[in-house]
Amino acid sequence: MGLRTSFRNRFLDVLGSIYIYNEHRGYTSLDRVLEAVRARCPDDHAFIAAVEKHRADEEKHYRMFRRWFELRGVMPLKVDRTCGHIDHFIETVFGCTIDDLDTAAIVADGDEFEKLCRVIMITEQRGMDQVEVLLKNSHIRSDKAMRRIFEVVEKDEPSHWMPYDAWLRAHGRRPRPRWREKWTDYWIHKSLMLAKLPAVFLNRKSARLETWPDEDPNAYAI
Repeated sequence: MGLRTSFRNRFLDVLGSIYIYNEHRGYTSLDRVLEAVRARCPDDHAFIAAVEKHRADEEKHYRMFRRWFELRGVMPLKVDRTCGHIDHFIETVFGCTIDDLDTAAIVADGDEFEKLCRVIMITEQRGMDQVEVLLKNSHIRSDKAMRRIFEVVEKDEPSHWMPYDAWLRAHGRRPRPRWREKWTDYWIHKSLMLAKLPAVFLNRKSARLETWPDEDPNAYAI
């Protein structure tokens, strides 16, 4: 195997491992968001349906990445929440992990609900921009299955942030990110791209998952 092929395979392996973590984290976290949306906006059926679609799409993407690994005959690398964009964002903005978010408190406080919607919106916009970049990458374009996954993700992404933007505008809330939120998003993205992804790439001793996270909630446990 040549150096270029070895690099390509490792790059796709690491990228797929980080994406499958984030897609799984995304759709399981959206269960909490749906809980908040249904409680805060019980009569806004269009908004609820949009969030339900968002959640379904994230799970669809997860399963596409899972199938990609299954066809390769390997499990994803066992990355952790340091590779998760939404994990970092929630912890920075709300001061707790996604799992520890107080849904009832967010529902009761309009400002907190606004902030949650904006964090999701910013995260999805970042994801959309990143997918556009990745689809130009020669390594991804050389792998037909991986390219197809990202084409599907690219098609789905706009519907993942627009409903939150529309809800914020319709209710006189602020859709534009605050300076601190913009800086947080930028810092998280750069740290993932320039530090975490290269660190995973270079660590040849990285363990692989032993079970799939949709079957075992402790799959990513240290």
